[in-house]
Amino acid sequence: MRQGFSRRGGGIAALKVARRIGGRPHEGRLIAGDLVLPCALGRCGVTRRKHEGDGATPAGSHELLYVYLRRGRAAKPRGTAARFVAPQDLWCDDARSFLYNRPLRGPTPLGHERLWRADRLYDVVGVLDYNIRPRVLGRGSAIFFHIATETLGATAGCVALRARDMARLLPRLAKGVRIVVG
Repeated sequence: MRQGFSRRGGGIAALKVARRIGGRPHEGRLIAGDLVLPCALGRCGVTRRKHEGDGATPAGSHELLYVYLRRGRAAKPRGTAARFVAPQDLWCDDARSFLYNRPLRGPTPLGHERLWRADRLYDVVGVLDYNIRPRVLGRGSAIFFHIATETLGATAGCVALRARDMARLLPRLAKGVRIVVG
């Protein structure tokens, strides 16, 4: 077992994410026990001073609170709470709203991210506890752990894995797993 990674209840309790040495800002590696997987990060890399729209992935230790799944497209993770997503499910990224960085149902005039997407990137959407409690307006919203493009293109600030890697990893995760971005 790698130093700093523990298993709780038979699952992996911590995932380590870092930029790929010598890579572009959005190219990362995710270490989960014995697995080392390429991942996509925000187009501007990793930051300790996150703000809405900066295109960076926030550094720190973030708990995976729950996972949204597209019914029939991904298996339910064993150790993490899962919810099925519906076409009207959204995530508020409107920094002027009291619903900022919260799930909501559409339609709505508020700025938002659709959780039901045709491109399949949100077939699995893990909600990280970044800027949830307390919530600071403008500090960044919709920081997710989700499916990446096959070419691992940059995200807007999320951590993303190819679908096949996400499918390998999800069943191995312990409840309360932390994603440590450094």
